[in-house]
Amino acid sequence: MKLSDFDYYLPKELIAQYPSRRRDSCRMLVLDRRSGRIEHCIFRDILVYLNPGDLLVLNNTRVRTCRLRARRKTGGAVEVFLLRQKHGLCFDVMLRPARVKQGECVFFSNTGITGTLTGANEVTFDAPDADAVYSLGQIPLPPYIKREPEAMDSVYYQTVYAESDGSVASPTAGLHFTKPLLGRVMRKGVDVEHVTLHVGLGTFKPVTSEDIREHAMQEEYYTIPPRAQAALARARASRTARIVCAGTTTCRALESYADGRAEGSTGIFMYPGHRFRLIDCLLTNFHLPRTTLFMLVCAFAGTALAHAAYAEAVREKYRFYSYGDAMLIV
Repeated sequence: MKLSDFDYYLPKELIAQYPSRRRDSCRMLVLDRRSGRIEHCIFRDILVYLNPGDLLVLNNTRVRTCRLRARRKTGGAVEVFLLRQKHGLCFDVMLRPARVKQGECVFFSNTGITGTLTGANEVTFDAPDADAVYSLGQIPLPPYIKREPEAMDSVYYQTVYAESDGSVASPTAGLHFTKPLLGRVMRKGVDVEHVTLHVGLGTFKPVTSEDIREHAMQEEYYTIPPRAQAALARARASRTARIVCAGTTTCRALESYADGRAEGSTGIFMYPGHRFRLIDCLLTNFHLPRTTLFMLVCAFAGTALAHAAYAEAVREKYRFYSYGDAMLIV
């Protein structure tokens, strides 16, 4: 299975730089896997495609303000990207530029807080607590958004149901939901439950091997709480209920749960040939070419059909990536 099989053409002007003013006013492409039929609608029309008794599963992870700006003693700028809190105030980080030396301190203007490089890609902070460290940071917009974070990103780059801190990127399929829309979904008789998968940079790690099966995913923490476990069991026992998965991160959590563990770290990699055990419908955004996220979409929809849907989205000038439009695969 070749990496080039997952390439596609995307004009740069279709990469969304800002969110829709109203979350649920974005466009949504609906793809029927059985017939190959494609429909175009507005996201709030998702009610038409959900049935009473269905189970909608959402990822309630919350994005940390993990992109920190600092200065070296020489005055040079350095970005400290917090990946994971290891212990105490010691963090795994990504530094830009990477030439900061072990033992060197970096300074955060007018805060009195410093950080010391105590190991390879490891910074220990002199700060009151972890909250004080994160208070130095900004929302970590992805690099294809060619602007600095703005105040509105602290709202629009989080889902309205985010509650469990731990991600370095947003579970973007969920960004389109509003609280009133979720209320209408539940009033229709659709069960809504939450799981957690903390999104790490491993989700976006480039695939460099031409044979994609040689790619190794970095692990991410997930948990399926008892209430969600019970709802999943009811849906599987029903003859009519469908499990509608909001996002590739939710999909990773549920497919990892299908392996028998309700909590832990997962490095699951889903590409064509994967047999989905807990997913009937997938809500997702449009993903970058040659990525594990697009490979997951191809695994669920079929490679040829996924390529056809993406080509249609390009022709119809859909907005792509994190702040872009949505796709529902039924």
